[in-house]
Amino acid sequence: MIGRHLEDYAEGEVIISRPYRLGRREILAFANAYDPQPMHIDEEFAVGDGPFRDIIASGFQTVALAFKLFAEAGFFDGDVALGGPGMDEVRWLAPVYPDDVLTNHITVVEVRRSKSKPDRGILRLGHDLRNQHDVSTVTCVTASMIRTRNTPVE
Repeated sequence: MIGRHLEDYAEGEVIISRPYRLGRREILAFANAYDPQPMHIDEEFAVGDGPFRDIIASGFQTVALAFKLFAEAGFFDGDVALGGPGMDEVRWLAPVYPDDVLTNHITVVEVRRSKSKPDRGILRLGHDLRNQHDVSTVTCVTASMIRTRNTPVE
């Protein structure tokens, strides 16, 4: 895929990523590097006295995974993506356990051409990362600057 320009998105469109199995080693590696809380890195604690009865993925890892699954689908390939000004409404709704299979359900929330820079616009996407039981584990809204295919004549 070459990537999709701003005009290629429609508000309300739903994109579903490929499924992704998040393994125990991957959870431990991420948490040890970026979120070393006992519930994420200490298996003995997690199984014994932890609130979830096993280690769980860091919420930051789940947000990153949701975006990875969207990006891997190729929509931002080529030169269409110009960075992102932010993320809103992050909600961690259910724990992610080792070997959960996660799929990102992405809804196009807004497609807006920039008035000051007509060669680009803002694409707002609602991410809903669901496990193999169709339970939402994390939701968030990302904003990305995307090139337009056609620049309007002034």
